[in-house]
Amino acid sequence: MPNLKTVLVLCTGNSCRSQMGEAILNHDLAGLVRGISAGTNPQPKVADGAIEALKLAGLPTASLHPKTVEAVMNDDIDLVVSVCDNAREICPIFPRPVKRLHVGFHDPHGEPLDSFVAVRDDIRARLVPAVREALGL
Repeated sequence: MPNLKTVLVLCTGNSCRSQMGEAILNHDLAGLVRGISAGTNPQPKVADGAIEALKLAGLPTASLHPKTVEAVMNDDIDLVVSVCDNAREICPIFPRPVKRLHVGFHDPHGEPLDSFVAVRDDIRARLVPAVREALGL
């Protein structure tokens, strides 16, 4: 088994975009990447629309839950990807040097399921290749 690269997908609430990013990376780059997510100000739960959009794509959601950046701060992280401008601006300083990338996505919070599905597809189309390129996979 190759040495998995850990990718932290970071946003503010850790309730939608970063959670979808985590699930998509763990599925599409299985065996190469361990996707995790966190928020700078996490919400109490993952957005229902995000869960539903992932389930519609056949992606597992059972392990998804909002986490603080502090909860993952000491993980051996190879790449931090911010998916919202706020998280990019206040991205914390990690204990060791870590590569950073910003790939912004629309926030579908409060919008109909179609918006969550569109963001899920956008994350899959842009985040996965960006992570592959950044890590040389």
